[in-house]
Amino acid sequence: MLFKFKSQATGDLIMLEADARRLLKIILGDDPVKGIVQAKDLPIAIAALELALAKDASDRKQRADKSLALVSGEDDDPVPLNSISLAQRAAPMLKLLKRCLAEDSDVVWGV
Repeated sequence: MLFKFKSQATGDLIMLEADARRLLKIILGDDPVKGIVQAKDLPIAIAALELALAKDASDRKQRADKSLALVSGEDDDPVPLNSISLAQRAAPMLKLLKRCLAEDSDVVWGV
């Protein structure tokens, strides 16, 4: 299933359901079925997403360091790394949110 994010400030953003739900949970918490992020709530949504991106980058660095230690023979427990980071998945959404903030426009979505 696909999610389509719309705004008067930008073109449509289409995402796969799993990615969209993950980002919406970060932005809105446990109620991602709301269907709208109002312009007044955009600064909070952007801050939540940027915080999650920073945490994910830190976690990925720790996993990469642990994997490097495994290759060096210092550790016995392999740690898989995801090939696509949260930052890569979230980049279009973050751009959309920032553009909507600049133009004071709501973001709506549907399935």
